[in-house]
Amino acid sequence: MAKVLIVDDEASIRKAFRNILEFESYQVDEAADGLEALAKVKQWKPDLLIMDIKMPKMDGMETLEKLRTLSPDTPVIMISGHANIDTAVESVRKGAFDFISKPPDLNRVLITVRNALDRSSLVTETKTLKRQVSKGKVQEIIGESEAIRQIMSTIERVAPSDARVLVTGSNGTGKELVARWIHEYSNRKDAPLIEVNCAAIPSELIESELFGHEKGAFTSAMKQHIGKFEQANGGTLFLDEIGDMSLSAQAKVLRALQENRISRVGGDKDIQVDVRVIAATNKDLRAEIEKGSFREDLFHRLSVIPIRVPSLNERRDDIPLLIRYFIEIVSGEMGLPVKKIEETAVATLQQLNWTGNIRELRNVVERLMILSGDKITLKDVELYVLPTAASDRLPLARLFEQFGNLEDLQRYIAEEYRNFTRG
Repeated sequence: MAKVLIVDDEASIRKAFRNILEFESYQVDEAADGLEALAKVKQWKPDLLIMDIKMPKMDGMETLEKLRTLSPDTPVIMISGHANIDTAVESVRKGAFDFISKPPDLNRVLITVRNALDRSSLVTETKTLKRQVSKGKVQEIIGESEAIRQIMSTIERVAPSDARVLVTGSNGTGKELVARWIHEYSNRKDAPLIEVNCAAIPSELIESELFGHEKGAFTSAMKQHIGKFEQANGGTLFLDEIGDMSLSAQAKVLRALQENRISRVGGDKDIQVDVRVIAATNKDLRAEIEKGSFREDLFHRLSVIPIRVPSLNERRDDIPLLIRYFIEIVSGEMGLPVKKIEETAVATLQQLNWTGNIRELRNVVERLMILSGDKITLKDVELYVLPTAASDRLPLARLFEQFGNLEDLQRYIAEEYRNFTRG
């Protein structure tokens, strides 16, 4: 049921509109001036406003301008008993859906309300479709730092071949994005890119997930299952977090890479596959080999082309570009206006310790887009970001960073302790 907010300083007009709209099963609320209307838009989130032009405190035209920032997709129908053609044109130019003269004609009101709500629904559906289309596209790799340029150069040279690639880096740096671009630039781009998060699949199920299983292979195998290797046939298989794969599954993956053949769990037939494998990990696989938890022969099979993705702290020069990129992305996804950000706010964000890398930065930008006003300011960063950043770090770590070496830190702690014991 659509929600309609009636904004007029005359109680009789509000009552007339309420009676008309409630009879048509709309939810209705009222506001006596522009200031009250803006407050109710924030709290109640109406689907449509019917608003008078001449009102105390804040008139309809000023309120309309503020609504374009606060809730740009909410349609507004302007009404007035003292208006002329120029007024009607001006209100539509400033973003009103339509203009109705007082006293309002019942049929005209209902038709205009239906049309406004229909257009609002179309706008929402269009944005949803655009988001779905954008999600289907490969996200850009944003940055102009030397490390990012080197990665892009490597991708362009490696992608057309079928060489296996091992992408390494901390969580949130964008390893999967590198894999997607390798596939996008490859001769296999029209074939599927199948992604598998090895860390998210229980060890007892990973083999079935990768190689499939035959009906009756185990208790819950009620029907045949095609594994990821077969699904990726002709395309690319991205094995994310491969450092968490069990040793038994590693052995089967090694065989598949050596022979280009797999066999389903519970099956006795070899199946030929043509798959390019890209693997990624946040672990030091050489250290895992030393511990005996990762096969050295598989490591060498996977790391024909190694690509290391740097942490965000290693590429701080790219942070301003990433911030503005994420502002546009979040704006499109959430239907918010693109906000400007103060240079001082950018500079402050640039100096933070980004332990969560690109993923953390995107989340912070989304938070600022939602909680800030018309513009993202330094005060917004101090209010919504810095307390969280500080809480994520141990006080001792912050002290060590401040003093720079252990000896100075020890002297400081000793002095503070003496002061504390004195009283």
